[in-house]
Amino acid sequence: MTIPPLSARHDALLRQVLAAGESVQPGALELTLQASRPTINRDLRDLLASGLLKKLGNGRSTRYVATAAARAALKTAPSFAPTSAKPNVLQWSSAAMPLVETLRAPLGTRTPVGYDNSFVGNYVPNQSSLLPPQLAADLYDAGRGQDQQPAGTYAREVLEQLLIDLSWSSSRLEGNNKSLLDTKTLFELGDQAGPVDEDTLMLLNHKSAIEFMVDAVPTEGITVPVLVDLQAKLMKDLLKDSRDIGSIHRRIVNIDGSVYSPSNIPTFLEATLNVLIDKVRHIRNPVEAAFFLWVNVAYLQPFADGNKRTSRLSANMPLMLYNCAPLSFLDVERTDYATAMLGVYEQRNVAAAVELFEFIYRRSIQKYSVLRASLAMPDPVRVRYRQTLNELMQFVVFYGRTLDAALAEVHVDPADMATLRGIANTELDHLEQHNCARYNLARGMTQKWIDAGRPR
Repeated sequence: MTIPPLSARHDALLRQVLAAGESVQPGALELTLQASRPTINRDLRDLLASGLLKKLGNGRSTRYVATAAARAALKTAPSFAPTSAKPNVLQWSSAAMPLVETLRAPLGTRTPVGYDNSFVGNYVPNQSSLLPPQLAADLYDAGRGQDQQPAGTYAREVLEQLLIDLSWSSSRLEGNNKSLLDTKTLFELGDQAGPVDEDTLMLLNHKSAIEFMVDAVPTEGITVPVLVDLQAKLMKDLLKDSRDIGSIHRRIVNIDGSVYSPSNIPTFLEATLNVLIDKVRHIRNPVEAAFFLWVNVAYLQPFADGNKRTSRLSANMPLMLYNCAPLSFLDVERTDYATAMLGVYEQRNVAAAVELFEFIYRRSIQKYSVLRASLAMPDPVRVRYRQTLNELMQFVVFYGRTLDAALAEVHVDPADMATLRGIANTELDHLEQHNCARYNLARGMTQKWIDAGRPR
């Protein structure tokens, strides 16, 4: 039998089976390789059909062992395994290394290039693909929420942690010196955090931009105005010329450490940005759409500053619409991030960007799926006071009472008062026409209360 060349994923799975030294269950491979069960099952079927694996048992007792053909194939196949076993560190594959080595050459030896409109112009949604199609499908399977919820639900459920993670990691890639703990403390203290320096302002702007995005995208979708507003919130009070905030740039933009020169023609930038956004809106797979938006906004450089920040945050827009795990960019080294971007800028080659994206998104999926599962456990206070919470909503929205006055009229254990107050405030913050029926509130009355500024 002629054995086809191994893909990186098949290579990794096969080596894992061999490393075990005995038969392996699919569940163990799922945990070790951090891949979804459907992905593992597809790869196992491929390797069985190629004669590289042998199946033992059935049902829950199913195990797999490598064949002699597998050992022979791995001896002649290029290794996709990392060069070191450092945890939480990206290792470029042998397939990406030629690009990486080229980008490490001195600037003077690299050919200057400008923006190539064919990069976005030749892309046809759902026919073209920047990510390998199977990888995009696998990441979507692994990252999507399994329940039917309104757009943006996943992001809202993990928002408190996402604000810290994404604000800190994106700011760190811009040279911010605040620690993750500093960021958490800053967001908890708010106005009481003390003097505001540039690093603090950058973090606060990220927080504001993410909150805006979580509110705007589910209702407005992915649009040029939303993207422009995102850049405006990210760069508020950080640019000398206020005309550069929330507008297409009208001056030369330079990329440090690169021979790439973006276009500086405002009409071209505006037209191309509209084309880019129109295409991303038509991409069915939200993971491919996220990758497309991330690399293309950074490559186009439509704004005077904040382009990479805007591209990182905007990559979350398609994921929000489809209730997928958000993308937080944690555990990324600045040098690796720069390499991935340079590959796009100078060669329109996404090989390094694909590997970086897969690395960070798999980590994000793992973190936020665990967090979301822990949040799904019923809150004992919420369960105990279900009827009381319903009465509180009625008192505030229908009868116009303050929350304090409403709480005084219901029976609550003093030990639970602060927690129930917090739950009620959160429910009032999120109350909308589409969810008011659960508290027996009329849509018209609810909207009237919302229009009045949510008084309580």
